[in-house]
Amino acid sequence: MSENSLYPEEKGQDEKEKQAQAPAEHRGRKQQRLKQLCPKPQQTTLQCIHDRSLKAVVIGLGYVGLPMAVEMAQSGYQVHGIDIDAGKVAKLRAGRSYIIGIEDGVLQTLLEANLLTAGTDYEAVAGADVIVICVPTPLTDEHQPDISYISSAVGGMTPYLQQGSLVILESTTYPGTTEEHVKQPIESTRGWTAGEQFYVCYSPERVDPGSVHYGVKNTPKIIGGSTPACLSYGTQFYGSFLNEVVPVSSTTVAETAKLFENTFRSVNIALVNELTPACEQMGVDIWEVLQAAATKPFGYMPFYPGPGIGGHCIPIDPIYLSWAAHRQGSELRFIELADATNRQMPEHVVQRAAALLEQRGHSIRGARVVLAGMAYKKDIDDLRESPALDVFRLLSAAGAEVVFTDPMVPVFRQDDGSMLQSRPASPELWTWADLVIITTDHSAFDYQEMADHAPLIFDTRNATAGCRGDNIVVLGQPERHDYGTAHSLEQEKGAEGYAVAQSEHVKHEGHEVHVEYAEVVEDAEHAETEHVEHEEQVMEKEDYQDTEHEVAGSEGHSNSVQVTREGDSAGADVKGQIERTPHTKRESVPSGEGAEKENKKDQPFGNRDAGWTDKDVENLRGKTGDGYGES
Repeated sequence: MSENSLYPEEKGQDEKEKQAQAPAEHRGRKQQRLKQLCPKPQQTTLQCIHDRSLKAVVIGLGYVGLPMAVEMAQSGYQVHGIDIDAGKVAKLRAGRSYIIGIEDGVLQTLLEANLLTAGTDYEAVAGADVIVICVPTPLTDEHQPDISYISSAVGGMTPYLQQGSLVILESTTYPGTTEEHVKQPIESTRGWTAGEQFYVCYSPERVDPGSVHYGVKNTPKIIGGSTPACLSYGTQFYGSFLNEVVPVSSTTVAETAKLFENTFRSVNIALVNELTPACEQMGVDIWEVLQAAATKPFGYMPFYPGPGIGGHCIPIDPIYLSWAAHRQGSELRFIELADATNRQMPEHVVQRAAALLEQRGHSIRGARVVLAGMAYKKDIDDLRESPALDVFRLLSAAGAEVVFTDPMVPVFRQDDGSMLQSRPASPELWTWADLVIITTDHSAFDYQEMADHAPLIFDTRNATAGCRGDNIVVLGQPERHDYGTAHSLEQEKGAEGYAVAQSEHVKHEGHEVHVEYAEVVEDAEHAETEHVEHEEQVMEKEDYQDTEHEVAGSEGHSNSVQVTREGDSAGADVKGQIERTPHTKRESVPSGEGAEKENKKDQPFGNRDAGWTDKDVENLRGKTGDGYGES
């Protein structure tokens, strides 16, 4: 294709006027040269877009790049994907998706139609009219922007770039990146001028992994160009297959808009996360507060607490914006404070977990803890910046024996390089634990089953709203200090105190609930008397339970069947049978060599084989992608 065939419409018109004024002999020589370079007739940009004759290359095939490549290909463009991960490329060539929301059948159809191809070589850029860069932009170890992936992509493609090509950066980055690290290096290396020999735009990705409402096509697309001609080309291209394109005056405006979108979320989440511990101490249920506030039809948008922030955007984008402002002499203290507040949440979760265990007579050192969910967000497989990873590290550092279960994440790499495998969510796993912490509220978890078998649950997502059980503690609900009361009294009384095991069936919401607990009596002579008195009080307790549950239904969390309580003496020491029976052998979860045989015998939920294969991952519901995308 000629160098002019991809110019914006106005550029093509200028060329036509020049040709009309040129001598006939000169026009003839130029037409002959164009014919030799490109046998097919010269076309304008709009014509190439209309007949889908433009060819596109997408660099980076992760959470952003692959969905964009698929959307382009489905609209009729020929798209070639480039990624340095040969394993990913091999999967795509085989028609196997690793991104949730993109089905294998879709890839296979596009491959068969030759609309989608993939490789690891930048040489494919030589045949491309449009190049879209969708590579990671993480933080360095010093908490600074890392744009090395962008620089690598630009350096790799520049030798193959053809005149008339449009280069679009989609990676989230600080204001000025497109001009400094895309436009200027190409101009310097090739001796071209943006807006004349090639075109440059910035269009921030807006991908919401796992969303069933918004995808690439129906999410408004912001775009800024280095020049008006660049913006014209980029707007025409995206407008040809996306529902709505929002042009802005420059690449820098587009870059800043993206950062502000997620900084807005970071700041508001931080406000809620900062209020959460205060509500716990003040005796206020923050979930009820937020639900009430959300009824305001104007001037309010709900945000919710959790174990921390995750994904590529919210933990990282505010740092890019703050860094860029600092580079210009400004200090964004509000943004930095919000980031610090959000990053403290995993520590708060672990501190509360330790306190809950202590109330029940357990030290966090040696306690068996199950993390329910490792992904940073509900119903996705994305581990990027997941707060559950920090919770896992902090618990492990404190000496707890930590395992995890996640229906979307089969395995993750620990800091020491070893791989930890997910345990099947089962009654055996919940019973084994001293504490279950819900760190991700996946829909696949059976929360009532969890509540029926786990001795203690710390819910950081309010996922158990509506579940029955006095063994549930929810982040942001009032702190209660009656767990472990019997244990504390027993310690104070020393040898004179005796714990008497009690067991009863009480009616709860029309169901028979078996409750076991311990009461401390002053000496052995009183033990039998206390037991008789307890039996006489069973019916009285039943009446109390029914009355309290009625009150909870009318005054508690509006979408919850029962308000989580710790004030009931029957809930003072609710434990799994393995803890209550002195003769029950307490087995740790086996790991390492010889673990598989032992697990099959004693631990139904035990370790999988240490050699986790791609086939194992494929057979699971979730698909594991790499590190690009939106939170």
